[in-house]
Amino acid sequence: MLLEKPIAETLSEAESLAPFVRANSSNLMIGHIVLFNSEFRQLRDEAARRDGICYIDCVRHRPASIVMDFHGENPLQATMVHDLYAVQVLLDRAEPSHFNAQFHRTAARAVDLALAQLQWSDGTLASFAASYMTPAGMAPRGFDRMEVFGRGWAARTSPNPRPVEIWDDQKATWPMALEIRADPAGPTGMMAEELRSYCRVVRGLDSVLVGATYPDAIQVQRWMDRLCAAAESS
Repeated sequence: MLLEKPIAETLSEAESLAPFVRANSSNLMIGHIVLFNSEFRQLRDEAARRDGICYIDCVRHRPASIVMDFHGENPLQATMVHDLYAVQVLLDRAEPSHFNAQFHRTAARAVDLALAQLQWSDGTLASFAASYMTPAGMAPRGFDRMEVFGRGWAARTSPNPRPVEIWDDQKATWPMALEIRADPAGPTGMMAEELRSYCRVVRGLDSVLVGATYPDAIQVQRWMDRLCAAAESS
């Protein structure tokens, strides 16, 4: 089974799947396309070749209209979750020692901004921002950015919108907001790569990637629970 992230609405629901999942998660793969994005894959390889990571900063902003179009949707669970999985992979599943988070709310008490901070016992830090705040004049899917700082090196990815921009007399457009193309010669991009990886797992040709196993999903679900609790109490 290919199960879209997050694995469930609550941690207890996610844990209820445990009796059905094989120890190596070979019958359950978690679907989230960020792991298959070409920039992230390159970033992961670059980080593996370099001295340890000290700090990761993740930004993921989406249109302000989402607050009205999808009542009750929290950006921490809907969009920040992508970055939590990405950080999990970059830090090889290490468990944070400290969790902190804050919510900003609209006049109607809807959450339109989530901020979070994680710290590990070795001093590594990660910060996250996810919102529904971008105005209509910005790219239609907002924008994403990740910056990674190591000992003696740094890297930045800006996967959304894609670096293809068109301007005319009326407006600016981003014809390829995400790394997805339905090309007649065959689909390309992160969605296609996710499905190809899943097909290899189903055929027994590959194992489920780090960040896409059931234990990975449970770990990130626990992170989200702790961050939500920290934000509600702040």
